[in-house]
Amino acid sequence: MDWDDMRVFLAVARAESLSGAGRVLKIDPATVGRRVARLEEAVGARLFAKGPTGYALSEEGLRLLAHAERAEAAMEGAAEAVTGAGGLTGQIRLGAPDGCANYLLPQVLAEICDENPGLEVQIVALPRVFNLSRREADMAIGVSRPEAGRLRVQKLADYRLHFAASRDWLAANGPVTSLAELKLHRIVGYIPDMIFDKELDYLSGLGIAAVPLASNSVSVQLNWLRAGAGVGIVHDFALPAAPELVKVIPEAVSLVRAFWLIRHESDGRAERLSRFADLLAAGVRKEVQRLEAMA
Repeated sequence: MDWDDMRVFLAVARAESLSGAGRVLKIDPATVGRRVARLEEAVGARLFAKGPTGYALSEEGLRLLAHAERAEAAMEGAAEAVTGAGGLTGQIRLGAPDGCANYLLPQVLAEICDENPGLEVQIVALPRVFNLSRREADMAIGVSRPEAGRLRVQKLADYRLHFAASRDWLAANGPVTSLAELKLHRIVGYIPDMIFDKELDYLSGLGIAAVPLASNSVSVQLNWLRAGAGVGIVHDFALPAAPELVKVIPEAVSLVRAFWLIRHESDGRAERLSRFADLLAAGVRKEVQRLEAMA
């Protein structure tokens, strides 16, 4: 089997389309199709079934996928062995929820890239769980530890959250001394049916059902609070970026969550990704501690 054809196979499996694979590989879809056909002829089996939603792996394709990913990791490891363990180079795409992506990762990754000038990092900030099998990202940060899948999981850091509101809001609405009093005011939070992880369902656990101002974005919620629109849950590490806000009833409500770094199982053999993961974990822990001390 030709390794170049295997690369094409992996790209189609992850993109689930010839055009998507072509964009990743920078070749035209017709060439992608010919290369897939050549690989299918070489292995003597159909690897994909074309359906209305794209190209889905056949049973034979699923069996080949694990071997192809191991071969990919071996090729990456061989390249790293030749170039040595100097500075990190190449491109790494990191998926993250937008609170982490906006208020933690910019400064952490800037420091890592300063120390590794040959490194390119892309942050994909989306309020949802990432599909690493389709290679939407090389690794992703989540707020829950995955319980299924062929994944490598590493805890990054615990972080804290509290209710907060702007000083103008507190001046207009008076002090809030209890959760019962807080429930009488306008709440800012997530759109209930768009909460993608149970760990983000803060309000229902506190007996708050109505969310008059809601967004799937942490940044939108924070800006609503800064504008004096209401009271809502805020990451402590985001508070230094919003000096207009102060904590509300911190003694009564104090939440703790964790960030987890999630990688595909086969990536454990890639030294470059492992070194990056270690730098990222140390940087996130340090930055969370620094920012929470300022909150």
